[in-house]
Amino acid sequence: MRVDKFLKISRIIKRRTVAKQIADQGRILINQRPAKSATNVAVGDELTINFGNKTLVIKVTALTPNAKKAEADGLYEIISETSKN
Repeated sequence: MRVDKFLKISRIIKRRTVAKQIADQGRILINQRPAKSATNVAVGDELTINFGNKTLVIKVTALTPNAKKAEADGLYEIISETSKN
């Protein structure tokens, strides 16, 4: 599954176009390597997402092509979340 689609389905980022822009700006790392929006994500991958004021590190635990809102939290596990203040 593409990283931009995963971020949208898991509801980490609300819109896929926003997820695509963030990825294409080089603000997403998959297993410590820069990722573009079309980069594939697999179960067990570690994603580092640099938002404007925080960094979120998650581990992919499941991939589902269309998850309900209640199932979205089960697609990933938060490893760390740091704020830049």
